[in-house]
Formats: sequence, structure tokens, C-alpha cells
Amino acid sequence: MSDNTYKIIEIVGSSTESIEDAIRGAVKKAAKTVHNLGWFEVVETRGHITDGDVAHFQAHLRVGFTLD
Repeated sequence: MSDNTYKIIEIVGSSTESIEDAIRGAVKKAAKTVHNLGWFEVVETRGHITDGDVAHFQAHLRVGFTLD
């Protein structure tokens, strides 16, 4: 196992479809500008209710990546 140094950032993804879509969307968006992504941790999930139904999902993530 090689010695690495990691940085952790926090991001929030959102979706009208599901928590999974919120997570996937956030990771894909982060991957466009942050290189060497290696893992994520879901810190919090929340949502918005409209007329008694779930209208929006949010996923708060910690994302780790290896520094160059």
C-alpha cells in the first residue's frame, strides 16, 4: 500500500427523483473539476415535502480524493 495524502470536501446533491440520484449527481458533478476522487460518505439526508408528498431529496456528502 502506498503512502498517500487525502483531502476531504463537502458537497450537497439534490434530485426530485431519489436519494441515489442526488448522490450520483453530486459525485459526477464533483468529478468534472476535482481529480482523483476515491470515496464518499453520506453525512446527512433530507428533503422537501409539498402537498403531503416528497418533492425533493438532498444528500450531504463528504468526498475524499488523493492529492497529486
